[in-house]
Order: sequence, then C-alpha cells, then structure tokens
Amino acid sequence: MLGEPTITIWGMEEGKRVESRILEERIQQAVSAGHRFIEVVAYGQHGIGGRLFRAGNDPVYLRVLGTSGQRLGSMGFPNTTILTTGPASDDVGWLNAGATIIVSGHGGNGVGNAMAQGKIYIGGDIGARGMTMTKHNPRFAPPELWVLGSVGDSFAEFMAGGIAVICGYGKEKEENVLGYRPCVGMVGGKIFFRGKLQGFSEKDAKLVPLEDEDWQWLTANMPLFLKAIGKDELLPLLVGERSSWQLLIARKPYEKGGKGSRTVKEFIATIWNKELGPGGLLGDLTDIDRSVIELIPTGDLRRYVPLWENGRYLPPCQAHCPTGIPVQKRWELIRKGKIDEAINLILQYTPFAATVCGYLCPNLCMENCSRKMRELPPVDTTVLGRASLMASPPQPLPPSGFRVAVIGGGPAGLSVAWQLWLKGHEVTVFDRNDSLGGKIKYLIPRSRIADEILEYELKRIRENLKNIRFLTPLTRDDFRKIKREYDFVVIATGAQKPRLLSIPGVERAIAALDFLRASKEGKAMVGKRVVIIGAGNVGCDAASEAARLGAEKILLLDVQKPASHGKERKQAEAAGAKFLWPRFTKAITQEGVALTTGEVIPADTVIISIGDLPELDFLTEDIETVRGFIVVNECFQTSNPQVFAIGDAVKLGLLTEAIGMGRKAAEAIDSLLKGKEVIYDQLPPMDPKRVKLEYYDPRLFYFDDPITCADNCASCGVCRDCGICEAICPKRAIVRKEGANGAFSYEVDTFRCIGCGFCAGACPCGIWRLVENEPME
Repeated sequence: MLGEPTITIWGMEEGKRVESRILEERIQQAVSAGHRFIEVVAYGQHGIGGRLFRAGNDPVYLRVLGTSGQRLGSMGFPNTTILTTGPASDDVGWLNAGATIIVSGHGGNGVGNAMAQGKIYIGGDIGARGMTMTKHNPRFAPPELWVLGSVGDSFAEFMAGGIAVICGYGKEKEENVLGYRPCVGMVGGKIFFRGKLQGFSEKDAKLVPLEDEDWQWLTANMPLFLKAIGKDELLPLLVGERSSWQLLIARKPYEKGGKGSRTVKEFIATIWNKELGPGGLLGDLTDIDRSVIELIPTGDLRRYVPLWENGRYLPPCQAHCPTGIPVQKRWELIRKGKIDEAINLILQYTPFAATVCGYLCPNLCMENCSRKMRELPPVDTTVLGRASLMASPPQPLPPSGFRVAVIGGGPAGLSVAWQLWLKGHEVTVFDRNDSLGGKIKYLIPRSRIADEILEYELKRIRENLKNIRFLTPLTRDDFRKIKREYDFVVIATGAQKPRLLSIPGVERAIAALDFLRASKEGKAMVGKRVVIIGAGNVGCDAASEAARLGAEKILLLDVQKPASHGKERKQAEAAGAKFLWPRFTKAITQEGVALTTGEVIPADTVIISIGDLPELDFLTEDIETVRGFIVVNECFQTSNPQVFAIGDAVKLGLLTEAIGMGRKAAEAIDSLLKGKEVIYDQLPPMDPKRVKLEYYDPRLFYFDDPITCADNCASCGVCRDCGICEAICPKRAIVRKEGANGAFSYEVDTFRCIGCGFCAGACPCGIWRLVENEPME
C-alpha cells in the first residue's frame, strides 16, 4: 500500500475462522506497535477498522481482502482510511466519527447509519435505510456518503445532517434512484442525486435548484470519489451536464406546518388579534399600520458585525518585552518549520540573544503570557533564548557614510551600536574597561551566566563592530572632540558610582558593585554573618555570592517591601538569605548594623546596595541632568540634539530595558540621519481575554523543546489559519482569500453574515471581534 511496509493480519487460522473480537484486538495491537499500513484477509468478521485511536494523529491505511462482515469501519476515527476490494455487508460506517471508508462494490443496508463525520464511498448500489439518523457538528466538516449507483428504500430516514451524493450511474432507465419513501423525518442535510425520482416525503424535504456554490462543491469533490473507487473515466459523464442533477434539502421547522410552527404573521392574525382585537393592546390608541416587518439580519441591518483584526494588536508577550522582540513571530516560524529563521530573527533586536533572553532576563514576556490567565504555564521563551546562542547575524544595510560614537560598551551601548551597524552606519564604541560587556561581564555572578556563553556573544559582537576603543576615564575635552568628529553621540556609560549612607561607620561597609566586581575577579572575602542593606536585585546577587563564598547567615534589610523579584530573588532565597523590612539603619559598628530601634544585628561583613549613580564628570554644560541622571526626551535625545543617552545613565532599570532603549535610540538616530520624522509605530496590546485557551491541553506543565513551546503558543492576535471561523459560521459567510507571497485573509460576506458572533466566540487567537453596527445615515 503506497509503497510502505505492510503487515498482513489473517482472519483464518488452521482452517478455523478467527473471532471478530480477536481480529479487532490484533489490528489494535498492530497499530500500537507502530504499523500504519495493514492488510486484513477477512472471513466475514465484523467491525473491521473501527476505533483506531492508538495511532494518534498518524494516518492508518487498512485494505480488506476477502469478505468483510457487518459494520465495516464502525466508529471509525479521522486518521483511518479503509478500502475493501469487494462488496460489504450491512451497516458500513455505523457511527462513523471521521474515517474514510471505500467499498469497491455494493454496500448492504444501513450504510452511514448515525455517522457524524468522515466519508463513505460506495462503488455500486446500497440497500435500505442508508444515511439514516446522521448528524453534523458545525465544528467539523459534514459527513458524506457517495454512491455510484442507486439506494434502497427509506433512504435518509431521520437524516439530521451531512451530504449524500447519489450518482445514478447505470440506472438511467430505472424509474427511481432514491428508493421507496426517502427523506421521512428528515430535519437536516442535503441530497444530490442524478436520475429519476418516484416521490419523497414532501412534508420533511423539498427540491431546490442547484446554486453555483452547490455545483462548485459537487464538481470539486466528484474527482476524489471517482479516484477512490477506481472510476476516473466517469468524470466527464457525471459532471458534464449540470441539469442532470437535482438537490433535496430538509424543510425548516416553520415550513412543516402544524401547531407551534406558525409564522409571526399567522400568529397575530389567528391568535393575537382574535383575542385582543386588531392592533392588540394599542388598537384603541392609534390606527397606524402595525403589520409585521420581516427580520432582515444581514447587511447594514445587522446589529453586530465581525471584524477580522489580524495583526492589529501586539501579542502580550511582545508588548511587555522592553526590547520589543517579536516572541510570537518566532514561535510562528517554528510551527512553519523555519527553525533557523526563528533563531536568527532575535539578532535583529538584540546582540545578546542567549545571554539575556536565555539566562538573565526576568522574562516579562512569560509573566504576561495569556496562558497564565487560566493558570496554565506560560510558553518558556528561555528555551528559544538558549537555542539562539548559535544565531547568525543578519546582513547590514549598505554603508551610509554617517558616523556615530557610542560611549560605553555595556548592554545599552552595545545594543545601540549593534542596531546602528545593522542600519549601515559607521559606529565606534568607546569603553573605559579593557574589554566589552559592562555590567554583565564585571558584576553579574557566574551562577547566573557562564563565562563561555557571554564570551561567545561578545566575540560575535566584536567580529561585526570593528571600531572599538578602550581608554582611561573620559575627560570633558575627550567628549568635546568626539562630538566634533561624529554626526551623533550616544552616552551609555551606566551607573558605576555607588550610593552610600550618611551614617557613622559607613567606611566599615563595602558597596555592592565593588563586592560583586571583586567576587567575579576572585578577590572577595566575607565572614560567616553577612548583612546587606538594600534588598533589590543587586542586593540579591550580593547575597548569592556571599553564600558561595562561605557565609552561613545572610540578612537583607530594606526600609520598605523589597523590590527584588525574578531569578535574583529566587537564587538569594535558595541560598538561605532572609529578608527583613521595614528596617532603618542608624550606624555600622564593630558588632554589626545598629538600627534606629536600638537593635544591633551582628555582622562580620556589611554590604550596601541602595542604588548607584552614573559618573558624568565628562559632560559639557549643554547637557542637562537632574539628581545625577541625564535628562532625555521620548527618543532618548538630550538637551543637545546631537547627543543621545540610554541605559542606567538615564534611569536605573533592567538589562532588557537598557537594550530596548538602545534599539529605540538607534531608530531615532537613523531617522534623523535620513531626514525623516522620528515615529515609533507601537500597536496596542491584545486583551488576553479574547484568546481562547480551551484548545490546549491543561495537563502540560513543562515545555522542554522549541517545537512543543511553539505548538502551545496561543498566537495571540495573529491568525494561525486554522479555519475554525470559516467552518463554524452557520451561514457560510466567512471565506478564506489567498494573497500574494503566501499571505491570506478571511473576509465576511455582509449579505450572508447575521452578526451571530460564532466566529469571535470560537477563534483561538482572538482575531475576530464583534462590534455594534454603525447606524445608517
């Protein structure tokens, strides 16, 4: 079968027929063992090919040789295709739940009885009561029955959904291709038939003309049927003449008459006016015409209209990422099999693809993931971040001829330099240290980022940013010279001057930055008891390092509830550090830290971590500062239009915030160099409540590979092209349209749409929004 390895299961052993139950068990065992192409030599066994759920989403192909018994493919699953090379007994596809069943010859009675999904192809005639009690869940495609010849009596009895196609081939001279008394009790679905008809239950069904849409469906699917039964040559005959086909559909309840099925107009005339008089309760107040106005719920008279808002909102993950990394876009690329493209994309936004996104970032994207709205675990972006270590840089634009100086080789400075390089500008980075990296290299403990990871990414930066100069601390004259030689200057010197308390004994303490730098260089020492004044993230890093160096009791004091969070806080707590607040320090003594309450906390080592200030002695008078930080506008431009400032020199913050400042400053500088207005196109964030998470398995609490992460991303605000909206629309008002270069859209036929909101209610990604219709002018 299809050239694949096939296993054969025999229905006869040692001259004895194998019981149907045993044969089914052997088929199930073969599927569980990984077999997907199965040949069954049958001797009248029943139920062959049903319930093969153990294959998961893998397709399973069964070919039935010999004689199959009753209920071939009963309760079949969507992954199953069953082909029998001869006729089949009764109840083919009974309760079919999605299988495709192909019978090369005739079928017995009850074909498709009560099926809800799937397709049944019959290469001959069928017996009585075919397509009875069928169903159709609008979430799925309707069940289909295709018959090459004719059908027996009581066809479509109590049919409640689905599509039947009776081709009437070879029956052209017969008087009836639908048997005796078809469509009795029919309440849903449609029947295409070709040939003569001797009557049907007109109370329950009616003949209607074939619309263009019906004919298109029939002609599009007929080749699939004929190919399945091996009769391709009949296609010109069966679809050559549209007038040879007729269509039966179920009547609506109000069309069937009887009590309880009157129209509103009939109810008013026969009941309301008879009891209350013409006009009802208002009849004695006015004589204006109050005849019934028929409801027209389509077009401009709809109360609500659906809007397809694909890409009009930022996914919450991206909206809360200070760097602006399109997290959802990367997962989308992985779902499309473009893993390399997904990994490389990050280098368009940050040069620290793995260092920050894989290890150091507090993961604000994960904190704001829509999955957390339902207490589901967020998609783990660190998996993709760590995989991005080997990302390949994009090609920069051609050289522009403009020159920009960046003062500071830390995360903010390297971010803006990287972005300007990508835009084709010549960039020179000045740094007072003897190597790049700033805070990440000199202050952040190795327990949070391994040296080899950071060095790998710094090497990638150095290979592309060719102009790097290391110098002693910058002077004012140096700064003036740089301004003269470059088109723009970006200050990204960070905050390297520790704040200290104005209390007695402060000289006994060590600043957190000095301690962390010494610890990274292997020069720090602590006693058994360490007290850290200031319980922010830097204080937590100091606590983790103190524990590594042998401290046994670590306390972090703060005047308010500590602002520390994320990985820094978790590592400090894991190291045994305790947090106390509110605590106000009065002095540092030989015994320890004296509080304003009179309490003395014993300490061998005291570390102060209450914030830092930038060193800005090199600035000229034309650049404004407030409380020790540089003042900038929304584009990070200082009071001197030629000079920009970013990172901790402007405001203390996260690494990702510094990197994001660099990207925005680069966009502003690039626009100014090109004579354009500086505009940040920031879409509003998607409301997580619009996203439907019912489609995801709530039992998955851990994602350990990019593909699993991508599959569980809800794709907030970006259409996954699942087609649910198109399938669920009761009026088939939504149509998918192909665009250029693989683009697509879903459009609404306003003359079909009734504004029911099914599309918005079912859309997994929150793309559809139901709004009130604008009033007519």
